[in-house]
Amino acid sequence: MPALASRLSRVKVAATVAMTIKARKLREAGVNVIQLTIGEPDFDSPPHAIEAAHQAALAGDTKYPPQDGTKRLKEAVQRKFRRDSGLDYALDEIMVANGGKQVLFDALMATVDEGDEVVIPAPYWGAYPLMASLVGGEPVFVTCPQNNGFKLRPEDLEAAITPKTKWLMLNSPNNPTGAACSRAELKAIAEVLLKHPHVWIMCDDMYEHLVYGDFDYDTLVAVEPRLRDRVLTVSGVSKTYAMTGWRIGFCAGPKDLIRAMVNMQGQATAGVSTVGQAAAAAALDGPQELVAERAAIYRTRRDLVVDGLNAIPGISCHRPEGAFYVYPNIAGCLGRTTAGGKKIETDEDFALALLDEGHVALVHGAAFGMSPYLRISYATDDASLAEAVKRIAAFVGGFR
Repeated sequence: MPALASRLSRVKVAATVAMTIKARKLREAGVNVIQLTIGEPDFDSPPHAIEAAHQAALAGDTKYPPQDGTKRLKEAVQRKFRRDSGLDYALDEIMVANGGKQVLFDALMATVDEGDEVVIPAPYWGAYPLMASLVGGEPVFVTCPQNNGFKLRPEDLEAAITPKTKWLMLNSPNNPTGAACSRAELKAIAEVLLKHPHVWIMCDDMYEHLVYGDFDYDTLVAVEPRLRDRVLTVSGVSKTYAMTGWRIGFCAGPKDLIRAMVNMQGQATAGVSTVGQAAAAAALDGPQELVAERAAIYRTRRDLVVDGLNAIPGISCHRPEGAFYVYPNIAGCLGRTTAGGKKIETDEDFALALLDEGHVALVHGAAFGMSPYLRISYATDDASLAEAVKRIAAFVGGFR
């Protein structure tokens, strides 16, 4: 067979996908596995969004779309930024893509040269370093310790920035920890970034509406407008409206950057599904009550999981501000042996043994850049979550 590209050595199967496949195979073999690996809401897409897609198809809205997104959806995105963050963007400062991941990839492809550095706070979503490497960049990891709520400290950011730094990836609320930065914390980060005008900032706000209690969400540009010409703010309909399969992401930023990203996208996937864009516009412009209703449900689930995990000896779980993940520390479980005879030396050992013996699927923390932790998605029903915590407790209780 002719040779494949050497760049494939930089591409790995995501740990989340690998664990999901293992769990699926066990299920197919008749094992009752509780799946807590995937960051996907268990709710249905809004009925009015589905109806909008149906009507668009019936109306013949099935031709090639503009590469940057339909005017209808871009105007809805424009209204969304104004409503949620008080930000005004022109239509040529907005782009639509096939999910948030393509937005990120287009931005990196349009800006990163070989050897440029991309600063990535850890723990991080596993796609960040892989995408940075794939486009020729060098990931630079900055540890965000649990004793600081898994949040980026300004002094650590300052130490990580060099003349080669091209981007900072800022994800709040965070995947995998659920940590969300307050206005004061964002302001402190902004003060560092103001001193380094050569650095772009990627604000991955995909979980912006999933915050709990009295936490007030803010995005970086709203906190520090002087950074506007260097910030790309990314969001979408996947998490907020349970529309992961529609594959609609969008962003707002400087028009020169947006123009470059649109050109890049034009040579990759071109436009985005017209019926999907119709559904997304309906979700953004339609009734928003379901957003708060679902956030309240997630908060109950978060508390169920955090309280349950903290009752298990050897496990310590921080209570996050947002998203639908928790990131428990399992340092107290290392060095032990399971009832099935497996030695637990790493968080990956724990996750694999738990799947095999306890029939709960989750993802080991090393896949997100910090050990010994686990990522648990609580985007599933209360009964499954309660049973999962029960199984984890029984699994750990069998250690010797």
